[in-house]
Amino acid sequence: MTDTWNPDAPGVLRLPSGRLVRGRPLARPLPEGPTPDLGLYLLGHAPPSVPWEGRWVRWPDFRLPADPGSLSRELTAAWERAADERVEFACLGGRGRTGTALSCLAVLDGVPPQEAVAYVRENYSPHAVETRRQERFVAGFGSAV
Repeated sequence: MTDTWNPDAPGVLRLPSGRLVRGRPLARPLPEGPTPDLGLYLLGHAPPSVPWEGRWVRWPDFRLPADPGSLSRELTAAWERAADERVEFACLGGRGRTGTALSCLAVLDGVPPQEAVAYVRENYSPHAVETRRQERFVAGFGSAV
């Protein structure tokens, strides 16, 4: 078992269950402090290699995941592991795709789908989830879970 994230660290989102996950932009250097046990990378191309377990969901910038079922499976696994491991989510800017994935994760954690984007914007970044299509994806994610 690994210690989870520091709840006061930048980019750390506390879900209603108490699980802590980190969102971050890959365009910036790795934050100081502990490294993840699992990283879920949301990119249109294969992510850079990392010294921890990295998973990839193909997801072009400003769009939706290429395979929503794959995203759902990866989110469920990441949510389970976040109970006692450090899990991070990242895309290039750390806002649109990362915010959308974190919003879907919040739905898995019990936040109503219509409130999940607002929850992530309040508790992670006010700029999370960049497009209306991403907002609709989160709203529909609840019916798919």
